[in-house]
Amino acid sequence: MGFCVLIPARLASTRLPDKPLADIAGQPMVVRVAQRAHASAADRVVVAADSPSIVDACQKHGVEAVLTRQDHASGSDRLAQACELLGLSGQDAVVNVQGDEPLIEPALIDSVAALLDERSDASMSTAAHRIDSVEEFVNPNVVKVVLDARGLALYFSRAPIPWWRDGFGGGIRTLPEPRPLRHVGIYGYRAGFLREFPRLPQAPIEVTEALEQMRALWHGHRIAVHVTATAPGVGVDTPEDLERVRALWRDAGA
Repeated sequence: MGFCVLIPARLASTRLPDKPLADIAGQPMVVRVAQRAHASAADRVVVAADSPSIVDACQKHGVEAVLTRQDHASGSDRLAQACELLGLSGQDAVVNVQGDEPLIEPALIDSVAALLDERSDASMSTAAHRIDSVEEFVNPNVVKVVLDARGLALYFSRAPIPWWRDGFGGGIRTLPEPRPLRHVGIYGYRAGFLREFPRLPQAPIEVTEALEQMRALWHGHRIAVHVTATAPGVGVDTPEDLERVRALWRDAGA
């Protein structure tokens, strides 16, 4: 199955200004993400930017980029416009790799794309990883997902789910069995659904949880989930995250 990787990149960031252009071993972070995506089986890797400075930085390093509007409400809106600009047809497969994941595993990108190809009953595909610490389980910044018997998402939440009946009895000191799953923020779509998604009305549970993928579930779309045995790489949300990634890059000798 052929697929295209789209990387949304927005210059404004509350916690880390000019985040896509942050230097990692001599190259902008968004370029590092694109390089990782190029190591996957993707036919094409394109950055969907909201600023000419991001487009310029990509082009200087041989990365394809398109300029999208600055006023998009979400990354999905930005990718929907990118599909139009690139002339993707409705059945073309797209994998959304976040622009702040410079350590993403190319094999994970391939797995999410393959799952979308295999599951005609799903409008989207994504990934999850087993949680092994109570700290992650209770952290609202770690999104959890619960699956059904077919590997389709039942619900995503910032709350600790699934919750066992006697969990409140002694506080959260242990994890339920089977182990809960941490959602990994990578998505596969068909371009036709990606163009439709921003036009769907926001869902109440989407607003409550502040999780855009809940809109798809609310409107009856299914999300297939690849459970990976490999923990996701460090994402970059804060200056501290950026320093951690720079140190990992140095240690790897990249």
